[in-house]
Amino acid sequence: MFTGIIETMGIVEEIRLNGSNKEFTISSAISNELKVDQSLAHNGVCLTVTAVENGKHNVTAIDETLLRSNLGALKIGESINIERAMSGLSRFDGHLVQGHVDTVGVVKSVLDKDGSWIFTFNYPEENKHLLVDKGSVCINGVSLTVNNPTHNTFQVAIIPYTFEHTTFNHLNPGDPVNLEFDILGKYIARYAAAYKI
Repeated sequence: MFTGIIETMGIVEEIRLNGSNKEFTISSAISNELKVDQSLAHNGVCLTVTAVENGKHNVTAIDETLLRSNLGALKIGESINIERAMSGLSRFDGHLVQGHVDTVGVVKSVLDKDGSWIFTFNYPEENKHLLVDKGSVCINGVSLTVNNPTHNTFQVAIIPYTFEHTTFNHLNPGDPVNLEFDILGKYIARYAAAYKI
């Protein structure tokens, strides 16, 4: 379980194909602190650390993960948001994030507001019941507040700290992003559908 508060950014150093899987080598400020079998969110995707050496760590994404996320589009040299799993003794600053990406959205526009940025995203209309105004959404692993949701778009406001310390400063119109909708909303939607509420 994660909170959507990014610890650091990593750099994709190597990408290797292994059958239908992709193995990534990532360098980051916390890589040497990791251990094998540890869960780590990469752009919001929970992956298991398989090796740690010389300031780098390895993870593997299977074909299902590559299909549901933007990890398959990563290139060597690109930045990636990283968060370790939450501790039961730590403050809970974001919202409950599982690291299980629901779908991929696309950056529609970026508006510089001279002190903040408004990002507008397209997302699949089939998920429109999972977003509410001022609710939570996780974008590339970042816990954010939903603004102005429509049947296939929504916005988020990004403060300077978030812009500078996450991959939001690299996002441009047309870029794919990982979306994880609020788990509470997903449970309610499932319950409502099952009992035809």
